[in-house]
Amino acid sequence: MYEIRIHGRGGQGAVVAATLLAQALVEEGRHAVGIPSFGFERRGAPVAAFLRFSDRPIRTMTNIYSPDCVLCIDPTVRHAVDIFAGMKPGGTLVLATKEKLAALGLPAALGRVGLCDAVGIALAIFRKPITNSVMLGAFARTTGAVSLASLQNALHSAAFRDAGLRENMQAMERGFAETQIFDMDVKVAHATAVA
Repeated sequence: MYEIRIHGRGGQGAVVAATLLAQALVEEGRHAVGIPSFGFERRGAPVAAFLRFSDRPIRTMTNIYSPDCVLCIDPTVRHAVDIFAGMKPGGTLVLATKEKLAALGLPAALGRVGLCDAVGIALAIFRKPITNSVMLGAFARTTGAVSLASLQNALHSAAFRDAGLRENMQAMERGFAETQIFDMDVKVAHATAVA
């Protein structure tokens, strides 16, 4: 079973991202469970959503405390909450940021890191910092866990109030194309860019 914790801020679409990713994974023949986390959050407050997928049926319906992957769709939320809490050694981080890898001060135990200027892309397309579609593309590119085509098919079945299908497709494609991937080598404390 592969477990993903999605961090963002209220209004950016973290829960919608989990739903779309689950639909795409099911389309590819996997079992997937998306678990939203709702409290008294308001627009702009840190939020989380959770997703598990496997080749077998999933019975666990709890929050995820030891994720294989953290997908952070907001560049500032990592300063407000510990997005790395409980993350498995060698795990994958997909982070919305325009900062360079060396400036991020990331934990040494990461296995792979995908960086995407999701806010810049979202502002160019939507004129709003709604980053969920962009970061789903970044997730697909970084992990290879789901295809861009399956994510795009999931978009076709979703309804969008604030932006249309064409814009979300473009955002997802740019997130996929513009994500920088680094394989971390903790033994020698450096990262290798992946082409």
